[in-house]
Amino acid sequence: MLFLLDANVLIDANRDYYPLDRVPEFWGWLVFQGLHGRVKIPIEIYEELKNGNDALAVWIKMEETKQALLFEEEVDISLIQIVLDQGYASDLADDEVQRLGRDPFLVAYALKDPTLRNIVTTENSKPRKTRANKHIPDICNSFGISWSNTFEFIKRLGFSTDWNRDL
Repeated sequence: MLFLLDANVLIDANRDYYPLDRVPEFWGWLVFQGLHGRVKIPIEIYEELKNGNDALAVWIKMEETKQALLFEEEVDISLIQIVLDQGYASDLADDEVQRLGRDPFLVAYALKDPTLRNIVTTENSKPRKTRANKHIPDICNSFGISWSNTFEFIKRLGFSTDWNRDL
């Protein structure tokens, strides 16, 4: 299974529960998982993260991090259109498309191989939301793409603060 990270996973982890300066083991574990092809960040999400001016932006721009986590695949534009039309709405206004940000790209990457790709996001399912207000889990559900929150993700891949003791 390939886990594709939404920007909010890293932003929230750094801000709320795994700050880079307090839990460096988490960030090292992510790099390790990336090097082994289990965790990746699409370029559109990477670009969003590197434009910050905080410790997370510094970390994401480190060559080791970039080499390990950057997903080396180009998005299929036709899949983005499918995500927009069938996942959100076929008649989205320009301001609605802008509100979606990079989410359709993330979903399109997973849609390329939905049985082997999982989107990790901190968004919660809100099935009553419509159009550009839909959340990633609900878009994933509509396409049969698996998704998980940060804690399900780290449980599935076995993160602990001593994850590398046997390496």
